[in-house]
Amino acid sequence: MGKIVLSGPQNVSLDGVVQDPDGAEGFERGGWFGQFGGEDLQAWNKVALQEALRAEAWLLGRRSYEFFGARWRPRSGELADRLNSMPKYVVSSTLEEPDWNNTTVLSGDVVSEVSKLQRELDGEIVVPASYRLARTLVDHDLVDEVRVVVFPVVVGAGERLFGEAEHTKPMRFAGAKTVGDGLVLLTYEFVRDA
Repeated sequence: MGKIVLSGPQNVSLDGVVQDPDGAEGFERGGWFGQFGGEDLQAWNKVALQEALRAEAWLLGRRSYEFFGARWRPRSGELADRLNSMPKYVVSSTLEEPDWNNTTVLSGDVVSEVSKLQRELDGEIVVPASYRLARTLVDHDLVDEVRVVVFPVVVGAGERLFGEAEHTKPMRFAGAKTVGDGLVLLTYEFVRDA
């Protein structure tokens, strides 16, 4: 059975914003990821590679799929090669012909399709970015683990990783690791009712 992990790594500001970290979406407060470089960026790249190497597959929403595909398809190198070759599943009711290799479109009911995928795959099914998809998966108790890299910046506005939920979602701390000079990788597991 597959383990669904929100990661990739999932970049989040200190105040919880995940929207437009690189500024490509045109969000007025986007681009906060780019304020960090040097040792932080090198260490972040190592984390991203480790995450990709341990993933069985990526699960994405359409917008994140298009963003990552455009970014990684033309590249080469260890991380690009892994992302370009790994199985990818994109949740979309509009995408008909995916242009990134090893991609399967999940066009039916999100919860049913992801539950089926989780039963069919072993290993980690990583959801990078895709905060709208992540919220749906969390609301339906399909996520097993969350890994976020916290950037020491307060964005002040923007979309958060977690939206409003019908009920609380308890988690258990599973680890912390310093990344570079100023970033922190936090890992939490969702607590399921016994």
